Amino acid sequence: MAVCRWRFFLSIFMALIVLLSIDHRADAHAYSATYSTLEFYKSKTELTYALDDLSVIELVGGDTNHDGTLDSEEFAAVDQKLLTVLQNNLVVKINGEAAAWPQLESFGMYRKRAIMKISFPAVAASQSIQLTDQLYLNDTASNYVNLMTIYYGAQKSTAAIAGNNRTWTMQMTENDFAGLQSGDTSPQQQQPEEEASSSKMDGWFSFFVLGMNHILSGYDHLLFLFSLLIARQTFKQYAGTITAFTIAHSITLALTVTGVIHISSRIVEPAIALSICYVALDNLIRKKISYRWVLTFFFGMIHGMGFADILTEMNIPKSELAVDLISFNVGIETVQVIIVAVLLPALALLYRWKHSRHVAVACSALALVLGGLWLVERVISNV
Repeated sequence: MAVCRWRFFLSIFMALIVLLSIDHRADAHAYSATYSTLEFYKSKTELTYALDDLSVIELVGGDTNHDGTLDSEEFAAVDQKLLTVLQNNLVVKINGEAAAWPQLESFGMYRKRAIMKISFPAVAASQSIQLTDQLYLNDTASNYVNLMTIYYGAQKSTAAIAGNNRTWTMQMTENDFAGLQSGDTSPQQQQPEEEASSSKMDGWFSFFVLGMNHILSGYDHLLFLFSLLIARQTFKQYAGTITAFTIAHSITLALTVTGVIHISSRIVEPAIALSICYVALDNLIRKKISYRWVLTFFFGMIHGMGFADILTEMNIPKSELAVDLISFNVGIETVQVIIVAVLLPALALLYRWKHSRHVAVACSALALVLGGLWLVERVISNV
């Protein structure tokens, strides 16, 4: 018994040494998120670009009082610097030619977002329009996504720009152009969303890639999955655990994005960290795992709410919601299946080694400490 305790505390000590040598973050899957709107008229093309204030601080500074946010005065001191950054990284091409940036219609800080509105020339029938967003392109440490909503006449579409997928393109057809308004009223006001016709743009792949990027950058989700699997189990138990996690997070992901349920991230994010701690502690206490799928299903529902955070603020049209949501979830599941397919054979080899239990204890101890740090940080940040 004394030897087991010594090994346990040694594992905790080693975990602390590792953690002190790395940069951990309370929000382990935070995104630099932009919400863009493109509205097409016969007389102009309007672009509204909204960037969260934390991203503004990362890009150009301005947080003079170091409170993690920008007020209107702090933003005014760096707005021109930010404008230069945006002009250098956002390129609009109409029929293959870059459009010059005209004078801004508005630019300011509203509800913790820097919102810019600008009008480009109109896109004529049979012409193409292309938006390239290279913000954070060379910053591999940042997770950037531009969630777009596009209005053209009575039609509406969505797209996601993220990772290496940095360009969105649309071809304006004769019928599309004929349905555009003159520019006196907003396209959203012409018909309710339920009457909008089906989009001709196929953005499912953008959401598939977004789902893949989301879980790959969601270190807390990955650590939870690893903690579930590191404990020695039968193949049937592994299958039950993975199935329970998949079903549970798919349910709450769909319910959250569709607005059926809404639980604040102030609750969800600490709960995700707590799930890591609980499973890791369970690995340390119990040598034989049983009924883990029940526990996994409960925590999987919480993780599904975390997966949904990137989509909840995007105004996805009802005609596309099912496809975009399924594509996003399939992207998550694709990465999860790949991870499991690689990890299970490795674990099978590990458990042929006589010291495999020690490795599992050390890994679980590391997960417990890391999850505990995230839990404390997230609780404190919400106070």
